[in-house]
Amino acid sequence: MSRIKYYIFVFLACFCSLVFAQVNDVEDEDMLSMRLQERVNQAKLESDRGDYYNALGNLDKAKEIAEKIDDKKSLGSIHTKIAKVRYLVGETDKANVALNTAIQLQRENSDYANLAITYNIKGVIHNTKEEYLDALEYYNSAKTLFEQENLEKYISEVTLNEAKSYIALERYDEAKTQLEKTVIIAKKYDQRPILSSALIQTGKVSSALNSNDLALTQVEEGLSIAKSYNLLENINEAYLTLSDIHKKRGDYKSSLENITKHIQLSDSILNVKRENLAPGITSQSINQYKDAQNAQLKETLEEVNAESNFTRITTILSIALITILSLLTLSLYKNNNIRLKTNNMLHKKNDELIVAKEKAELASKTKANFLSTVTHELRTPLYAVTGLTNMLLDENPKEHQVPHLKSLKFSGDYLLTFINDILQINKIEANKVELDPEIFNLKNKIENVISALSNSAKDNGTKLHLDYEETLPETYNGDQLKISQILINLLGNAIKFTKDGDIWVRAYKIDQKDNKYTLRFEIEDNGIGITKEKQDHMFESFSQGSVQINRKYGGTGLGLSIVKGLIQILKGKIYLKSELGKGTTFFFEIPLEKAENVEKPKVAEIKKSNKMEDLDLSNVKILIVEDNKINQMITKKILNKMGLYCDVVDNGEAAIEQVKSTEYNVVLMDIHMPGISGLEATKIIRTFDKDLTIFALTAVTLEDKMHEFGEAGFNDIISKPFKQEDFEGKLYDVLSGKEVVSSFF
Repeated sequence: MSRIKYYIFVFLACFCSLVFAQVNDVEDEDMLSMRLQERVNQAKLESDRGDYYNALGNLDKAKEIAEKIDDKKSLGSIHTKIAKVRYLVGETDKANVALNTAIQLQRENSDYANLAITYNIKGVIHNTKEEYLDALEYYNSAKTLFEQENLEKYISEVTLNEAKSYIALERYDEAKTQLEKTVIIAKKYDQRPILSSALIQTGKVSSALNSNDLALTQVEEGLSIAKSYNLLENINEAYLTLSDIHKKRGDYKSSLENITKHIQLSDSILNVKRENLAPGITSQSINQYKDAQNAQLKETLEEVNAESNFTRITTILSIALITILSLLTLSLYKNNNIRLKTNNMLHKKNDELIVAKEKAELASKTKANFLSTVTHELRTPLYAVTGLTNMLLDENPKEHQVPHLKSLKFSGDYLLTFINDILQINKIEANKVELDPEIFNLKNKIENVISALSNSAKDNGTKLHLDYEETLPETYNGDQLKISQILINLLGNAIKFTKDGDIWVRAYKIDQKDNKYTLRFEIEDNGIGITKEKQDHMFESFSQGSVQINRKYGGTGLGLSIVKGLIQILKGKIYLKSELGKGTTFFFEIPLEKAENVEKPKVAEIKKSNKMEDLDLSNVKILIVEDNKINQMITKKILNKMGLYCDVVDNGEAAIEQVKSTEYNVVLMDIHMPGISGLEATKIIRTFDKDLTIFALTAVTLEDKMHEFGEAGFNDIISKPFKQEDFEGKLYDVLSGKEVVSSFF
């Protein structure tokens, strides 16, 4: 009996020990959670007062605690806060790393509220880097998530940031719309700092739209709120904005007073920021900001000085001038930016050149952004037009409908060609076209171009002739793609204007130094010819022989402009000889380096079948990620016609989940979607699936965006609207096991 009591005692002791251990674990976890929250709260207080170094220290400790207790939701939020502080101290790269980590964690935990905050910060960073269109995408995603989570009060900060991007892009009507939303929400939730900033930004918009009296009222109202709550950054921006508005109104005295207040307050704010920067963190960005303020002050002073010659406040302005110049000198001394005195005239000329350069760069960037936006907006409906037209033509339309459908198809193809030509001109003018030399057979290349255009010539009753100099080598090292494009444009032009005639293509040597050849190409026709008056302008953009010719033969007038640009890139020259009614000859000369002969591809290899019918498609699965319902239907129908099974989702988040749960052979990923973009979705997929083939099925085509697709992890891009044979060819390569040759590199 005593032994039984002993066993009971041991059992109770073990049980109590286990229970106490579990209680202690719960207490430890609760304690750690409390410590985590304390660290986060302390970091916020330190960040708000500008003590960024200690704020980062507390956030790092909070992160360690979150990792220890596996609190992934808090961990995502902490990474967002770390990113914000990193951004405030000028460490943009580190901020982006933290943001990307936060995004991944927040998506995994469906923490959409904090994900929206992260997107907003991501947008602010893009805005700082003047990547305004990218910023707007992130703001839109943030706004969508806040609306989804019924967090209206957080939307005001996002719409305010959107407005700032639109102002930078000079899209003032859109900025005005976002600011009106910001003011409504800020007033509803008593968000005084946001309301103050929104009123100041609204004043900027009104001033830009030449409503300067209204602008003054709006900015002064924003300034009044900022002063009431001691919002130094808002006060400072209000002073600068008021100075600009007064200057536009011709009130130079008020402009000077406000720019003076702005400079003085800037000094105070920057000094506080310097004191709170961590050891080793550069203050270069602060100094650059200071230099910019000094430059603005100097500009205002010059205008005040000019105005003082014919106003009654000469004495007051002179005293102010001396005072401000003293402050300027002291500020320059503090920042170690004292410059040597130079000749006033040279200094003025240099300033003019800098201003001109900045304006040119801004104009170029604005033009590129405009083309990117317009191209995408045009290509998306074009995809629907061409896709639906091809589908209708393939579905046995009634006989009387065929001519209408063919006209619609022709119009879509023509518009697409026009868009592509504009983009090509833009790239050439922006010096974004690079040489891509490779060894190729020139004679084969010319023969291929002639063969490709032979049907068009036959339709016009025209014969094509090739005269390739017998002693001329065939193999060279050069950019064969650009040479092909030049020949296609010139020969296509000749065919268009020659009916029932002849066209000769000639290639011969005009100079040689070792392996360096200078070749001349001639494309001669006996078509309608060009008048003497028009010949001098034929290589200009949108140039045509005449209005009548344009109406009769069509065309955009961009082909010859593209040809000239490409020939200049190849370090060559082009000229023409023509007589009205007797024909035209285009001559162009380019340098080429002779190379060793390459083997001609065998005919059997050229004609090798690339048809889907040759493949077993029974187990092939394709995922379409596309938010546009019409485009979903078109792409799915094209794939079904090829005998391919496909699933469809309409956003990036769904695509990620679908790829995790189902094994696909190919993903066709749209780029612009609500929520997260196709780029972001692909980056996340690549964290757990490196081998899946992902094509960017998108209307974005500008080359300066291509590197983003490669970095995100896309295998290639299929540009909408696409030629069905090209689309089928790329899918065939993947499904038949061929290596995908990327367009990005």
